[in-house]
Amino acid sequence: MNYKFSSNLENLNYGIIGNCKSAALINNDSSIDWCCLPQFDSPSIFANILDDNIGGKFKIQCDPSYVLNQEYCKKTSILKTNFSNKINEFTVYDFMPRYKKDNNFFYSPPEIIRLFKLIKGKPIFKLIYDPRLLYSNGITNNYIKKNFIVSVVNNKNHETLYTYTDFNKKKLLECKEITLEKDHFVNISYHEKIYSFDINDILFELEKTKVYWRNWCSKTPSYNLYNDQILRSAITLKLLTFEKTGAVLAAATTSIPETIGEVRNWDYRFCWIRDSSMVIKIFTRLGHKKIVKNFISYILNLIPDKNEKLQIMYGIDGQKDLEEKTLNHLKGYKKSKPVRIGNAAFFQKQNDIYGILMDAIHYQIIKFNDDNEKHEELWSIVKSIVWVVAKNWKLPDKGIWEFRNEDKHFTFSKVLCWVAIDRAIKVSDLIQNGISAKKWKPLRDEIFNDIMKNAWNDKIGAFTQSYKSNHLDASVLLMQPYGFIDANDDKYISTVKVIEKELSKNGLMFRYKNNDDFGSPNSSFTVCSFWLIDSLYKIGEQKKAIKMFDKLLSYSNHLNLFSEDIDFKSKRLLGNFPQAYSHLALIDTAINFNSKLTK
Repeated sequence: MNYKFSSNLENLNYGIIGNCKSAALINNDSSIDWCCLPQFDSPSIFANILDDNIGGKFKIQCDPSYVLNQEYCKKTSILKTNFSNKINEFTVYDFMPRYKKDNNFFYSPPEIIRLFKLIKGKPIFKLIYDPRLLYSNGITNNYIKKNFIVSVVNNKNHETLYTYTDFNKKKLLECKEITLEKDHFVNISYHEKIYSFDINDILFELEKTKVYWRNWCSKTPSYNLYNDQILRSAITLKLLTFEKTGAVLAAATTSIPETIGEVRNWDYRFCWIRDSSMVIKIFTRLGHKKIVKNFISYILNLIPDKNEKLQIMYGIDGQKDLEEKTLNHLKGYKKSKPVRIGNAAFFQKQNDIYGILMDAIHYQIIKFNDDNEKHEELWSIVKSIVWVVAKNWKLPDKGIWEFRNEDKHFTFSKVLCWVAIDRAIKVSDLIQNGISAKKWKPLRDEIFNDIMKNAWNDKIGAFTQSYKSNHLDASVLLMQPYGFIDANDDKYISTVKVIEKELSKNGLMFRYKNNDDFGSPNSSFTVCSFWLIDSLYKIGEQKKAIKMFDKLLSYSNHLNLFSEDIDFKSKRLLGNFPQAYSHLALIDTAINFNSKLTK
């Protein structure tokens, strides 16, 4: 099916390139507007997306006669931007190298390569090369050396960046016209290169990176419906994994606002246990065993003590202190301040994370039961989670949406406490002959009965956001996918229909409508729209669900990518980008549609 993607000039019309170490965002006008080196959570070298005056960028500027067309090389993360005015034409390939070396290790250097391929004529353009290191905090000076351009900033910190090119370096830095008469390259590297290289080496890097991604894609199942969207989303999720530790990022950016002009601007370059566990379940479903094993190792390394509680989130290197700061010198995306680095939510208590992690552990044991290498360590985590949940499930928390004010008895948190115990019982049955399951079953029943008694609102005809509440919340739609309630249950069917009626607007979904710490929400949360579609499909409204799904897909950008939020009226993408939550829900819903075909 062909989709008409949003042409909104104010949209997040970006492609993401990366190599599981870092990533960069490239606009459909060819400008590299965001990149942090040497890794995802490092200070930026380009931050035009957060300040189009001082943020820094790398743009290819042609005269207005050129038409630009941008797409990914098929089944890769390599972005291809074509420039053509019929007489002259060239293509720019943007990528971050990633491929397997002869020693079986992956080569993933902290660098961006721009390869300029001449197609015809003699194209003329300017290169606006303006790196601004350390989040543009201080003055970045560029110096021409024999083999490279070095960018240096000196303030309280010192940072350098090395740029290698076979273009005239002086013309590049001075933004002088360049005539393309053969293939050229620009290599932006965090490290100074030891060995010399030329255009042939760059071409070889491109081909090896292309082979890596196509090999990875070949290990991803094919589907009759929505295969292209599933594969692009899978590649995007892969790009948000940090191979060094196994962490999975929520998104590649910081401080893209949920609503223009408001203050819901957060740093998402961290590993949320909730989000990443959901991603890992999707990768388990897709059969990508290595990613799953790396994440499990990441979790195991986070919990050295059997009685240590999990934080809701960690740094990608496992950091526990994610102190939140503001960068007041940056004006923010479309003047939406503040720009934040770090995230104060790290110290919050959210009881749902235990159930989501347990569900992922249980699912990967089912799928990869032949690999019992980590079973004993996982069993220790299972027992620890049961202990923590038994001790804390009756207590209020901040919930899935990370409210920063008072704690509440959120329904979703309670359901996921039930999931934690339910999956622990199932894991016990799988690897321990059910010895522990017997003593855990009464706790599971107790939590279930408590939810059914306190979360259901007869007057509204739905499970509500929190106990004894009149507020609705899209997260309760997940009661069925997590196995708490059957899709044919009258209470669940009623809940789906009430939530659709009350939280839907212009075909999109609110998370909730009640006021939070920052007032009332004004944008749609993309993952919630996917949850509703999946729920409608499961309660028997298949045609309606598929129609809504197709409509939602049309709101992605020109490369099938989604952010966190969508504006109800303009359908403009908002929030951090690309968003793991949105893409995992897309995959999950699409696979569920395909599953019905085989039944």
